[in-house]
Amino acid sequence: MLYCTCPDDATAASIATQIVERGLAACVNRVPGLTSVYKWQGELRTGTEVLLLIKTAADRTAALTAALLSLHPYELPEIIVVPISDGHQPYLDWIRDCTR
Repeated sequence: MLYCTCPDDATAASIATQIVERGLAACVNRVPGLTSVYKWQGELRTGTEVLLLIKTAADRTAALTAALLSLHPYELPEIIVVPISDGHQPYLDWIRDCTR
């Protein structure tokens, strides 16, 4: 699974649609309403964002990361991979099948 934040719902929807259409993800959940507090270029900032929870196969993370970097408007987008160590096997199989 990969986490990625977006500046707004339109950007999140566009990215989610494109990566699923390209077979880089089986499913993307868009979670609106985040408030992020972060330091950027030496300044403390606060902003609203939309979190993408992207389900993909481990061997697709490099291609997915490259796509996110090309699609994302941020200079430094959040792209964090969290390994899926276990889960409902038919669902995990579905993720693998969708990303082939």
